Amino acid sequence: MTPVNADGSDSLEHGEMTFEDAIERLETIADALDAGQVSLEESIALFEEGMGLVKRCSERLNRAEGKIEELIRVNEETLKTQPLDVDVE
Repeated sequence: MTPVNADGSDSLEHGEMTFEDAIERLETIADALDAGQVSLEESIALFEEGMGLVKRCSERLNRAEGKIEELIRVNEETLKTQPLDVDVE
């Protein structure tokens, strides 16, 4: 299950879990599911948690992309997008 705060909201959304921590947790979840050593119920809970983390990470990446695009906006209000050179492992 996704880690939650006392008010019922998820901790990633409230900044208690960094993007990097969320990615690390996703890797841990993937490893546990790949190993096949967890019960069906636990597998479903881990999958649900992972899907929530993926959604929130994706939203964060989309916000970051928008911010980057805004930062490279030129004076004529045209947008120059440039590919981000990132090594994906």
